[in-house]
Amino acid sequence: MTTEGFGPLKGIRVIEMGQLLAGPFVGSRLADFGAEVVKIETPSTGDPMREWGHHRYKGKSLWWPTLARNKKSITVNLREKEGQEIVRKLLSSADGLIENFKPGTLEKWGMSPEELHQINPKLIIVRVSGFGQTGPSAGRPGFASIGEAMGGIRFINGFPNTPPPRFGISLGDTLTAMFAVEGFLMALFEREANDGKGQVVDAAITESCFSMLESTLTEYDKCGIIRQPSGTGLANVAPSNIYPTSDDNFVVVAANLDAMFERLCEAMDKTEWASDPRFVNHKERGNNASELDGLIADWTKTLTIKEIGQKLDDYGVVWGPINSIKDIIEDEQFKSRDMILEIDDETFGSLKVPGIVPKLSKTPGQVAWLGPQNAGSHNKEVLSDLGFTEEEQKELLDKKII
Repeated sequence: MTTEGFGPLKGIRVIEMGQLLAGPFVGSRLADFGAEVVKIETPSTGDPMREWGHHRYKGKSLWWPTLARNKKSITVNLREKEGQEIVRKLLSSADGLIENFKPGTLEKWGMSPEELHQINPKLIIVRVSGFGQTGPSAGRPGFASIGEAMGGIRFINGFPNTPPPRFGISLGDTLTAMFAVEGFLMALFEREANDGKGQVVDAAITESCFSMLESTLTEYDKCGIIRQPSGTGLANVAPSNIYPTSDDNFVVVAANLDAMFERLCEAMDKTEWASDPRFVNHKERGNNASELDGLIADWTKTLTIKEIGQKLDDYGVVWGPINSIKDIIEDEQFKSRDMILEIDDETFGSLKVPGIVPKLSKTPGQVAWLGPQNAGSHNKEVLSDLGFTEEEQKELLDKKII
């Protein structure tokens, strides 16, 4: 099965040379919207993500389908000259290249941006790394955990006076991938609007994490304030926290705007709180956040999460449950938006996978299939298109080039 023929990126061919998470997540997002993504894997072993994941089914990784969907796979030994030449042939007519090797690796293989642009001036080269392609730390390997730590988001996560925890997902990788996708699309637009030439998109995990720090830099620059972890809420923003319910759940209530707080007070039958000097405006509520949170918790813990939701919806107050994956699957909003897709697959049977984000009205994306079951599933198709005969392909296989 192929993925050509749908979406706004129909006709765009991208070669994915990344592995694990950050680079492949870029390819997944482009493939979801119709780009032909040809993934290059190591012969015999393939991408390590084929084996990774918290749980397996029929011996297969359940993480792999979320990254490999809509892609093709060929196997190439990039450490051999003949393998590098195959990649050059692929890149000679491609629109994009995705790679997340340690900086300098492409250059070592004779595939620096300058060399690749001599072969194909229109090529957009997306480079994802821990620290970026320049600077004193560029040559260091870097994973999401390091980028999150050095980029500052780990420091402000968690609770005061406790070791800063990591997130339950590899946020730094996927966050950086989204910036890389953004860069690819901007470079594609610029290429088509101007001289038809590609450029390099340099996305660093540390910088992607740092860019999410809101006002922490300006607050430090002008006030000398180092923002600290704030637990389940945000410093000086109230009410915006989690509150216990009578059925042993937690509900998020975000009513920090003055008008929203007034509506919350009406929903709780505490209209006098809106004019209370402690809570009369955003600043005072922030100064008295702990006291206010306690009062709201006294109300929420007398009601079930369903009862709270009904009351807050009636008054137009922002709220939400803290969903597990089971809750998400059962949530009518997610279902109505096609965010839980069931895709037929020869290994998994019917498998639920995340839907497409964002929704496009004219050229929507889709999940056509769950990706190549085996590394090199598309060797014959892709190499034949490049002009390799069956005899030449057999020779490459015998020499372990593919």
